Amino acid sequence: MITISILNLKGGVGKTHTAANMAYELHRRGYKVLLIDNDKQGNLSRTYNRYNAQEIAPITKLLSLQYDADEEIIQETDYEWLHIISANMSLFGATWNLTKEQDVIQIDRYKDFVGWTAIDEVYDYCIIDNPPDLGLNVVNALTITNEVIVPVKIDEDALEGLDIVTGQIEDAKAFNSRLKLAGVLVTSYQNTDGEAAGLAWLLEQSAYKVLGVIRYSKKVAESSFMRKPIYEYSPCCAAAQDYKKFVTKYTGKAR
Repeated sequence: MITISILNLKGGVGKTHTAANMAYELHRRGYKVLLIDNDKQGNLSRTYNRYNAQEIAPITKLLSLQYDADEEIIQETDYEWLHIISANMSLFGATWNLTKEQDVIQIDRYKDFVGWTAIDEVYDYCIIDNPPDLGLNVVNALTITNEVIVPVKIDEDALEGLDIVTGQIEDAKAFNSRLKLAGVLVTSYQNTDGEAAGLAWLLEQSAYKVLGVIRYSKKVAESSFMRKPIYEYSPCCAAAQDYKKFVTKYTGKAR
């Protein structure tokens, strides 16, 4: 299983859209995919209609080690072999409580889940949607991550923030030597003079491999409201076609 963390310390750059649509495209290519919603806002869970604000979320049970079997925390979605560990605000409390448990190992909760079960043998890909911070839930995610994809919007703040993300990934290698930066995914791209210049600069940076460019489309926000992956909601829109091309390039497998 290849585990991919979608990560950027800046909000509003399309992390959840990327996680949701990358997982869908992998599914369409016949891969078995596990999604982990590692953000207390639960937007990825909402996308796949598995958000439940009234109960302790599966990701909370995972972080707190409050489960006995995989079936308690892994949920099916409406798509075959596209499963999810959903989140809600209960994750905030679990993360806070973990910071106070000084006498326990705090960063191996997700690692134990992967190591003690057959998860690694069941799924081809695990996609983790992370919040724009480095709480213990994110650190736990990085312990099981093989590759980090950083979604970015072309603006000065986002491009400058890449150095911070890269530094954090290097620091995380202290507890996960396999961890690497796969590259950046440009999101919500509009072909203005300013964004074209920013993209040209980014393409010249040897430290940041550009994995793809997702063009801006109003259909992206609409698809979130309708709780559907962008390709299923509006297959002909620019963003749907770009996510399709991105995953084909990433996996080497078309559909």
